[in-house]
Amino acid sequence: MSSTPRPARPGPPPRRTGRRLRRALGARHEPLVRPVDRSRARAWLSAVLGAVLALALSAGAALLLYRATVHQATVDRGRLRQVDAVVRAVPGRDATAAGTATASGSRFAGGYSNRIDVDAAWTGPDGTERRGTVQAPHSAAVGGRVPVWVDPSGAASAPPADRVALAVSAACTGAGALLALLAVLALALRLRLRALDRRAESAWTADWARLEPLWSGRAGQRHED
Repeated sequence: MSSTPRPARPGPPPRRTGRRLRRALGARHEPLVRPVDRSRARAWLSAVLGAVLALALSAGAALLLYRATVHQATVDRGRLRQVDAVVRAVPGRDATAAGTATASGSRFAGGYSNRIDVDAAWTGPDGTERRGTVQAPHSAAVGGRVPVWVDPSGAASAPPADRVALAVSAACTGAGALLALLAVLALALRLRLRALDRRAESAWTADWARLEPLWSGRAGQRHED
């Protein structure tokens, strides 16, 4: 049986992570570890801590944005009122053949959106008759009714934002901010590691220039000469 020792296997990831953490903090005594190795470990530690901080900041910003927009939507919902508007005309569609054109046309005749602009009339909260262009389903026909949100003066207004849509918007904003912060951290870490690599290469070159003559024996030959 061969007595050649087997190379030591690397420890599990948690153990390696703990070893690198102790090295970065200077709590691990390793005679072969160079100062540049400790600097490299500190750079990785700073990047990890920065990523955790970026996650917390992005999540907090997304939560604050969601609360602010939900508050505004609640205010709008209390200020606005929904009324029924009667469709008076559908631009680009013959009023007498509106139903036929919708039924016989392609289901994608209106493009990807299922909403169109129609001319409609409605009664405001103060009893005043109003008329204007509002959004309606693509299947809207002359004489049909569509719900319209109006402000206290009776003018048509955008509907209050839905909570689900606000949550999705806030989450996307937070995710975008997190990705931007992580990109900055990754760039900073890459630049730092490159600087440390150049420092290590420079130190290795200087040490080799000092030790190579002694190791190869050329220093003794020059001394004899």
